Amino acid sequence: MLKISFQEPNSLRNKALAIVVAQKAQSIALGPQAKHVDQTLGGALSLAIKATPSFKAKVGQVLSFPVSERKGPDRVVLVGIGKAEEADALTFEAAGAAAVMAMEKDVEGEGALLVDGAGLKKISGPQAAASAAMGAVLRHYRFDKYHSKEKKETTLIKGLVIGVEEFDTAKALFAPEQKVAQSVCFARDLVTEPANVIDPAAMVQAARKLEKLGVEVTVLGQQQMEKLGMRALLGVAQGSDKPPYLVTMSWRGAPEAKEQKPIAFVGKGVTFDSGGISLKPGAGMGDMKFDMGGAAAVVGAVRALAARKAKTNVVGVIGLVENMPSGKAQRPGDVVKSANGQTIEILNTDAEGRLVLADVLWYAQKEFKPKAIVDLATLTGAMLVALGHKYAGIFSNNDKLAASLEKAGRAVDELVWRFPLDKEYDKMIDSTIADMKNIGEGSKAGSITAAQFLKRFIQKDVAWVHIDIAGTAWREKPTETCSKGATGFGVRLLDRLVHEMGSSS
Repeated sequence: MLKISFQEPNSLRNKALAIVVAQKAQSIALGPQAKHVDQTLGGALSLAIKATPSFKAKVGQVLSFPVSERKGPDRVVLVGIGKAEEADALTFEAAGAAAVMAMEKDVEGEGALLVDGAGLKKISGPQAAASAAMGAVLRHYRFDKYHSKEKKETTLIKGLVIGVEEFDTAKALFAPEQKVAQSVCFARDLVTEPANVIDPAAMVQAARKLEKLGVEVTVLGQQQMEKLGMRALLGVAQGSDKPPYLVTMSWRGAPEAKEQKPIAFVGKGVTFDSGGISLKPGAGMGDMKFDMGGAAAVVGAVRALAARKAKTNVVGVIGLVENMPSGKAQRPGDVVKSANGQTIEILNTDAEGRLVLADVLWYAQKEFKPKAIVDLATLTGAMLVALGHKYAGIFSNNDKLAASLEKAGRAVDELVWRFPLDKEYDKMIDSTIADMKNIGEGSKAGSITAAQFLKRFIQKDVAWVHIDIAGTAWREKPTETCSKGATGFGVRLLDRLVHEMGSSS
């Protein structure tokens, strides 16, 4: 992971220097610190800007050029933030990410980034520097452990020194954010690992790593789940040789409020989804290693809260299975009874995630009596059709909780869009021989009927939101702060939600 440090602006002596610049009217504004660098380099910054009219200092836009002045760096990278008065935390995350990307293959060792607080209205200089550091760390992430030395992508830059006034304040502000960034990368690793490495047992071990942070981890095996009547979850797992597990991760960061009901995060952890007897097409099936993206996000979120010592009480609950076809696998047409006594007609074994979540949601409510419950799942391809990759879809029985989640998403750029729940959609999953069926009617409203299914396992007095992350857990193209592949979507969202719900953390 990229090493981050903070220094006074005038102490930067690195061979490569990135400098934040802003738009001003029809020109580009250099802050006081940037002007000082420009003077030191004999006006090199001003000359480069004048010679490159296409550089408009838009958010994340870069202009990189070599310099020959012996008193300064060998290379300068100008990074745009748009209008200074409109710049916010996400602006500087994009700037930090753009800076490190511009230097990553040309700068060996440490690069530097100069953040000037001049003209900022929505954010302070130290907070801007901390946000730039966050963006740099997230964008620098790579997963290349399985590449041979010949194929391994080389990224020379190993660290970033950020120059900013009040650098000690910036360092303090970044400290908890660094824990969150590390947890996002932890979740990305879990999602990216192949299914022959990350199976249900390996996910259990990943969750157990949180114990060293003070998280209480408990694990239920197959026999324990059988005693609890979790036939919906176990039915999904029965076609695989890999045993299933249910894992709880409790973080009690507010021990003085131990009687306070916790927030529960629930994650779908299907470590590989072949579709079961309703076998998926072969093309693209390898992507189904990330069908445990919801569980990975929950592990990452609990890790983030524990690592930064958040003063809140939360519990993460994940159901871990592998969905495979075999002579033992459940069949279309089977009927199973869930742990809360409701019966389910299985019409498609590829609609398995909702079966896992049904029993896990019941268990989370029974065991922890949460004040609110949020579940995350790569649940439906219909969500990808509806929203693509930018937004995750949410469904909720509580307007306040949904609004808090939407606000949290905007703050960290993990955006969500609310869909309806309605009795007319609920009727679409009624079964003639059981309480419900596990799919709706054809291809109609697939994400909504899946959410209606889950809602039947939520107690009426519990605030609940379901997040379908089918389109946001994995990206085929890089974003401003994420390379191609696993995104870790949900870690920052849940961490921020805790804040939005009024926690002192």
